[in-house]
Amino acid sequence: MPENPVLLDVEVALREREDRSVLDTVASYTGLRTVSVGGGAFKLNGQPYYLRSVLNQGFRPDTQLASRGTSELRAEVELIKAMGFNAVRVHQKAEDPRFLHWADRLGLIVWAETGSAYEFSSTAVALLMTEWLELVRRDRSHPSVAVWVPLNESWGVQDISTVPAQQAFARSLSNVTRALDPSRPVVSNEGWEHVDSDILGLHDYTLDADELRARYQDRQSAVDAALAGHGAQGRRPMLGDTQRQAFLAGEAPLMITEFGGISISNDENAWGYGHAGSPEEYAAALAGLFDALRSSTEVVGFCYTQFMDTGQETNGLLFSDGKPKIPIESIFEIVTGRKDSGDQEPTTTFGSTD
Repeated sequence: MPENPVLLDVEVALREREDRSVLDTVASYTGLRTVSVGGGAFKLNGQPYYLRSVLNQGFRPDTQLASRGTSELRAEVELIKAMGFNAVRVHQKAEDPRFLHWADRLGLIVWAETGSAYEFSSTAVALLMTEWLELVRRDRSHPSVAVWVPLNESWGVQDISTVPAQQAFARSLSNVTRALDPSRPVVSNEGWEHVDSDILGLHDYTLDADELRARYQDRQSAVDAALAGHGAQGRRPMLGDTQRQAFLAGEAPLMITEFGGISISNDENAWGYGHAGSPEEYAAALAGLFDALRSSTEVVGFCYTQFMDTGQETNGLLFSDGKPKIPIESIFEIVTGRKDSGDQEPTTTFGSTD
């Protein structure tokens, strides 16, 4: 469990057939846990588990997608946990294995993603399929990785709602991922236009907390909102009868996997889905949105956009230099709905070098 991670040290020895002398050894670690979905729930070790996740693009102004080293990556995991999140959705990148190592060690669930293709073509299909399979094979031994996300918001399959070939590609990515790793849920197209997803992740940047609360308040309104028309972001949530039946049967859980995106910045070029004029206004807006989703009887997890300001996207909980926009204790209370943190506070400085 992320709240109390337990890993097992493992050593494998290669022995001589005749005298059993040791020729070589390799040591690592492993974790024993199960991840599944069913009955409208995300399950960890067979029990429903509510996901509190944050979107992380891992972009830094001075090094871009590269980190300064393992100490910075450890501090990043610690800070995400100190904010009250128990999961992180790695967004549009293949994550550094050292980050996954610290997620394993410290207890943080990871949704693993990769960069999307620019447009759909036979070349893009071949390249993305190859790169994705390599990524799954590389990272599937990490116990922190709990969900695979090969596509996001129809990027690279921009006409998936009307083009059968693009729907077939999304299904193929889901199926081949399950073939390589049948132990984890797969999301065929994060955010909308799902064709074969084990989790129905919807993106909803509604900034009116009352409207958000009403939309997902109970089963009937949640089902109506998920199935009717073009959804909150103007795209159809699901494509095809198979995906609809999985949700209507109560098997695929409903999560709001992108929401919020509130900016607080004096930069005229700053961008967010909404804007707060002061730290107090910012905290109140955050609290309203998190409370609205927690009040739902059907939403079993969420992912806030986003962890840290990224370029012109000034909608992070941290500024681009890693400083929180409001106190960490306030963020924890907003995210979890409780005041006392049971997680260990960060012991290293975010942005530090090895």
